[in-house]
Order: sequence, then C-alpha cells, then structure tokens
Amino acid sequence: MIGQSGIAIKQVKRAEPSSVAELARFGVATIHEAMGRTGLLASYMRPIYPSARVCGTAITIFAHPGDNWMLHVAAEFLQPGDVVVLGTASVNTDGMFGELLGTSFRARGALGLVIDAGCRDIAELGEMNFPVWCRAVHARGTVKATVGSVNIPIICAGALVSPGDVVIGDADGVVIVPRANAAAVAAASAAREHKEATNRKKLAAGELGLDIYGMREPLAKAGLRYFADQGAFNKESQK
Repeated sequence: MIGQSGIAIKQVKRAEPSSVAELARFGVATIHEAMGRTGLLASYMRPIYPSARVCGTAITIFAHPGDNWMLHVAAEFLQPGDVVVLGTASVNTDGMFGELLGTSFRARGALGLVIDAGCRDIAELGEMNFPVWCRAVHARGTVKATVGSVNIPIICAGALVSPGDVVIGDADGVVIVPRANAAAVAAASAAREHKEATNRKKLAAGELGLDIYGMREPLAKAGLRYFADQGAFNKESQK
C-alpha cells in the first residue's frame, strides 16, 4: 500500500489516549533511546520555531511533489489530538503548507504537522503557535492536480509511519512510536527518565560519567592506557 495513490481512509484506530498523554511527558531523545534507538526521522526535519513541541496521533498523507491537494483532503478526517504527517513520492521542498491550512487544521483539532517538504508563512504559524517540522522553509507555491492518499502507511524522512501511531516532536527532531507499542514505550521512557534524574544529581555533585556508567574496565579492555604526564609517555614509547 505504501506509495499507492487514490486512497482516503476516513476512520483509523489511534493509540490509546492514556499512552499518548504519558509519552507527552518525555522528550524525543528519551523516547528514541527507550525504544532501542529507533523511530527517528531524518535530521533535516527541523521545527519552524525553537519552542515547538507536539505529541499526538498520526494522520498520514502520501503526496506528490509540489501538490498539496491531499492536505485539504486530510483536514476532513482530523480529530482533536491528531498530528498530520506527510511524505512525498520524491524529494521536494516546495511550500506545501502555510498559514491558511494551519488555520484550517487548528480549527479541526490538529496539534501540528510533520512534512517532508517545504513550509511557508512561518512567522504567522509561529504567532499562531502551530508547530511544524519540515524539510525546508520555501515560499514556492504548489498546485492541486495529482491525487495521492490519506491514512495509509507512508515513509516520511526515512521512517515508517502508520495512521494512529504516536508522533512526538521537539527541538531535537521527531520520533514515531508505533501504535501497538505506545504503552510499553511510555513505560520504558519513564524508567529511563528516572535513571537519568538519578545520574544527573551525581554528575552535578562532581562524579564522573566514567565511574557512574562503569566505563573504566571496558576502556582498559579496549586498549586505553593512562600516563601520568608527557614524560612518562615518552619513556614508555622509547622501550
């Protein structure tokens, strides 16, 4: 179904609201690490303003380059708490989304947009506090001529996204949590957050990560040698 045009699925099964709310407590980096270092979108996907943050359920769009028709189709299916995620048939940076669509999406309950293409009107979107993560900021206009699809599995910035998955975005990027794994990933993220809070206190007290994380023995096994000073090193190297 990925890459297939002409499909618009009105109703999708979304991740459980309790799991989405729990995941909203954590940052992208924490969730990515807790999920086994998976789920990240490509590093070029950047928020249009630094404080942008979102956690919601995915409404997916497969679109063709320079054509934003399917964004208008997707607006009809939006429910409060959704995040629209758009992937394109090939690389594109045209400004497929702007203030007017942002106004429409906000009115329908959308929390934000992740688009592997261009976005424009970013000053206005910033004033609206409507978060967008995009491949590029570009004023170039688009057309409405080629049918894509809504609510099918897509590839967005190198990641597989299915309708109803959890989408988390912040200043570090975007991570996707599969719908079926949302509760487990939320629990793993909470455990990681607790561990990091403990280690943060130790680091603030002056303890070294070398000791907190037990790095000394594996470093020695990997071949790292310590020398008291340059003289000791020179003496050893002359043997």
